Amino acid sequence: MKIVGKFPDIRLRRVRNSAWIRRLVSENNLSINDLILPIFVRDGKGKIESIKSMPGVYRYSIDKLNVIMNKAKKNKIPMVALFPYTPKNKKDKYGTEALNENNLICKSLRFIKKKYSRIGVMCDVALDPYTSHGHDGIIVNQKIDNDKTIKILVKQALLQAKMGCDVIAPSDMMDGRVGVIRKALDKRNFQNVCILSYAAKYASSFYGPFRDAVGSKINLKSDKKTYQMDFRNSNEALREIALDIKEGADIVMVKPGLPYLDIIKKIKDNFKIPVFAYQVSGEYSMIKNGIKNKLINEDAILESLISIKRAGASAIISYFALDIANKIRKN
Repeated sequence: MKIVGKFPDIRLRRVRNSAWIRRLVSENNLSINDLILPIFVRDGKGKIESIKSMPGVYRYSIDKLNVIMNKAKKNKIPMVALFPYTPKNKKDKYGTEALNENNLICKSLRFIKKKYSRIGVMCDVALDPYTSHGHDGIIVNQKIDNDKTIKILVKQALLQAKMGCDVIAPSDMMDGRVGVIRKALDKRNFQNVCILSYAAKYASSFYGPFRDAVGSKINLKSDKKTYQMDFRNSNEALREIALDIKEGADIVMVKPGLPYLDIIKKIKDNFKIPVFAYQVSGEYSMIKNGIKNKLINEDAILESLISIKRAGASAIISYFALDIANKIRKN
C-alpha cells in the first residue's frame, strides 16, 4: 500500500478526537443482526439449571424455553441454535436417540416454531450428544466409520427438517455428508431448508465447557483428531470449504472463533459465501472469568466480537448474544 502525505500535514488523530467522528469513520460495526444465540435444553419440568463451567449460561427444560425465547424475541435475535443435554439412560453406542421424534431437539423445535415462528432455528447434525462414547460418529474397529455415520446423520437431518428446523448444521466433520444431506432434503421437498456446514471445525482445546453443557465430556475417552481439523493447518480449511460449497452448503462455519481469525479472513477472501463463526464455550468462559477476576473489563466482550466481524464473519454464534443485543438496543 502506497502511503500518501506525511506529518504534520497528515494527522491521523484528527479522526479519533471525538466519539461522533470515530462513529462516522468506523470500518466495522456489530448489530443485533449479526448474533445467533445458543440454547441448551434438558429433560424434566420447571428446570432452569446453571452450568458450572459457563457462568451465566443455563439448561432449560422445554416448558421453560419461553424464558430465554422471550428474551431473544425482545432483543430481535434473528436465530437460535439448539443443543441437547441427553440423559445418560438414553445414550448408546449408535446414538439412536438422535432419531427419536420425541427427543429434546424435536420437542424444542415443535415448541419454538409454534410460539416463535419469526425466529430462525438452527440444529446441529452430529451424534456426540447421543452416544455413550461421546464421539460424533459410529465406532467400528475402534475407529470412527465415516460412511456408516453419514447414513445416520442423513436420517437425523431429515427428522429435524420435518420438525421445522430452518438451518441444518452438520458439525460432525465426516467427509461427504453435506452432499448426501442436501440430496436427501431436496428429494423430500425440503429444498428451502438451509445447510450451514461446520466446514472448518478444529480439534480444539476450547470446547471443554460445551462438552460439560451437553454431557459428553465424561464419556469421551479419546480425542477427535481423526475427524476434526489439525489446528496447525490453514490451507486444509480452504479445501474443506471448497468441497462443502460444491456439495451444496449455503453457509460455512469456522469454529472456534478468536483463535482462527486468519481462517475466517482466508475463507472470506477466497469464497464469496456467508461465513459464520462460533465464539465457543472456552472463549466465553475465559472472558467471563477474566471480567469476574477484574483482569479485564466488560468492553472485552464487544472487542472480541468485533474482531471476529473484522476478520470477515457474516454472523457469530455467541453466548454473549443477549448481553450484547441488549446493549445495542439500549444505545
